[in-house]
Amino acid sequence: MHWLLRSIFWLFGIAIAGALALVLAIAVALAMAYPNLPDVSELADYRPKLPLRIYSSEGALLGEFGEERRTLSPIKEIPKVMTDAVLAIEDTRFFEHGGVDYKGMLRAALANLGKVKSQGASTITMQVARNVYLSSEKTYTRKIYEILLTFKLEHLLTKEQILEIYMNQIFLGNRAYGFAAASEAYFGHPLKDITVAEAAMLAGLPKAPSAYNPISNPKRARIRQLYIIDRMEENGFITADQAKQAREEPLKLRTASNSTRVHAEYVAEMARQLIFAQYGNEAYTRGLNVYTTLNAGEQEAAYKALREGIMSYERRQKYRGPEKFINLPSNAQEREDAIDDVLANHPDNGDVIAAVVLDASPRKIVAARADGEHFDITGEGLRPAESGLSPKAPPNTKIRPGAVIRAIKTAKGSWEITQLPEVEGAFVATSTETGAIRALVGGFDFEKNKFNHVTQAWRQPGSSFKPIIYSASLEHGFSPATVINDAPIFFSAATTGGQPWEPKNYDGTYAGPMTMRTGLNKSKNMISIRLLQAIGPKAGQEWATRFGFEAAKQPAYLTMALGAGSVTPLQMASAYSVFANGGHRVNPWLIARVTDHKGRVLSEFTPPPVSQLPQAIPARNAFLTGTMLNDVARVGTAAKAQATLKRPDLYGKTGTTNDSVDAWFTGYQPSLAAVSWIGYDTPRNLGSRETGGGLSLPIWISFMQHALKGVPVAEVHAPPGVVNMGGDWYYEENARGGGVPSLGMESAAPADNGAGAGAGGATPAPASEERSRILDLFRN
Repeated sequence: MHWLLRSIFWLFGIAIAGALALVLAIAVALAMAYPNLPDVSELADYRPKLPLRIYSSEGALLGEFGEERRTLSPIKEIPKVMTDAVLAIEDTRFFEHGGVDYKGMLRAALANLGKVKSQGASTITMQVARNVYLSSEKTYTRKIYEILLTFKLEHLLTKEQILEIYMNQIFLGNRAYGFAAASEAYFGHPLKDITVAEAAMLAGLPKAPSAYNPISNPKRARIRQLYIIDRMEENGFITADQAKQAREEPLKLRTASNSTRVHAEYVAEMARQLIFAQYGNEAYTRGLNVYTTLNAGEQEAAYKALREGIMSYERRQKYRGPEKFINLPSNAQEREDAIDDVLANHPDNGDVIAAVVLDASPRKIVAARADGEHFDITGEGLRPAESGLSPKAPPNTKIRPGAVIRAIKTAKGSWEITQLPEVEGAFVATSTETGAIRALVGGFDFEKNKFNHVTQAWRQPGSSFKPIIYSASLEHGFSPATVINDAPIFFSAATTGGQPWEPKNYDGTYAGPMTMRTGLNKSKNMISIRLLQAIGPKAGQEWATRFGFEAAKQPAYLTMALGAGSVTPLQMASAYSVFANGGHRVNPWLIARVTDHKGRVLSEFTPPPVSQLPQAIPARNAFLTGTMLNDVARVGTAAKAQATLKRPDLYGKTGTTNDSVDAWFTGYQPSLAAVSWIGYDTPRNLGSRETGGGLSLPIWISFMQHALKGVPVAEVHAPPGVVNMGGDWYYEENARGGGVPSLGMESAAPADNGAGAGAGGATPAPASEERSRILDLFRN
């Protein structure tokens, strides 16, 4: 018995010695590890990577750039219901323990033995240590560092600081870091508006953001949400009534199809490039907020108008056939999987949705969407694709089960088959007095084509350039009442020094003598050519540079009278602003203010008053040209503008280039200039009946219906130096017999010698002299 007691004492001593040795070894290890811990003092001034955000002038989010979608929210601004939901599931005793919850660790150990309900052992402080400083590998060494860092954090920071870091740092899926960003990403509203049900849903994400994502895994997310609501009730964070209400509350998740974000992808990219040029890579991590000049309402109106205009054109085009064909398995689940797979590679394009045909006949199409919804297309909705439903349709265009098609809802709520357009478009609206960009849509869809047609597309402006030539002629003695002969002109090869040129009016008809005002109303090519011929192409080219056009892009030839140079839609908006604001040159601009993540202003731009801007052309010239542009919108090729909008303060000019390659409408109300353009990226004919008035004008009208709502009718007063006589306006010095009364009236004679250049209807020069003068004009 004595030896037994001695053995027990020996074993007890060895155990104590072993324990002491283990403690000593751990102490030595901790002592050696502690100096190698990262410096956590910087967390006292927590500065995570914050994305670059682009906003409209009213503060509507247009886009964000950066690896991490995050909004830094001070703990005092985070709703209590959100922190309660997090504490309920992640760390109920957070404000009681010192960083390591020993009771929680014991519960976790017992849970592993199946003795109690499973609960996590990692505290919020431990998660902060792990997420900020450590890798995700599961080793004893990392666990030791995690515990040491936890103690260090608890020593240096307050509980509120630690909780604030956690609430902003944790990854919650959908590129969202922190609960403020997650609220926007999943529910489309600020965290301050979070409900108990929504908070419980978000609080379930830290454990496994992918597995509990409410968008991609709604069933698992719902189970997790209900468990967290139970935990909130158990811990007294919410009442039984609140818990019941939260369980029954339907969640409205934000998905791509119901996103409320303003469609301004081209603008956001423009702003990103400008900010990156100034700040470099720091632009994506500093949390910069960029406030643009964009008006959110006008931007949405522009986006909708351009897309409707393009889709309206697309309805008139030949059906090109389905985008793809797949085999539909007979097994229901396999068929559903096959549809999901193919539509993942053919996503919806805004309101132009993708679908897979389940059944097709000349009278009816049954199709399935990505969300599993089935819908029918019948009647008029089949008309755009009649050729694809014909029994004789070739295999590549025939609509049959397994075909991937596009459809769009009509105004009546029925479905119509369509196709993604090949044609492109652009729309831009700017303030005529400041140049601030109010709306800009660079193409049909940014994801489909990132080329910004507003700023990058150099296209021929066609007849929309004619007002520049008319404006130039006013400085050479012409007036809106000058009579000009709308008669054919022929330039022989000897005259041009190259190919013979016989320009024609768009409709192929000639009306004879008419006033310059009527010539612009009817967009007569012969009138513009005779005007440029009279003042000289060099003079016309120089005048165009006053509006911001580049001389090299507007060669000094008579073809410039027909808009044969190259311009961008943004240039056209700036040019017409000169007519609208009394002759002042305005430069377009986009960024009004840049602030840091705390709202401190880093840079700001305030435009000067329009009166201090450079005087590009005389005010009286802008006024007279404006009166002619007003007539175009009242009784000319754009008469639909005033007829639809029913207000007299509209001005503009249609433009259709040779062979109907480009279709334009450029116009303004005295406070707002706007340009719409339609064309193919690889220039080709839009169709023999397609014009600027038919294609682009309706887009402009649709936008202006929104933009001018509530805007008073502008009264434009005549500036000094002009008088009204006989119902028309003149420069004062030209009102009583001065200036050029007529032009080209001698062209009733045979025109094979290039006749028609003589200003004022004077006696024509000898044929040889006239030919020499015109040849010089072509060569200048």
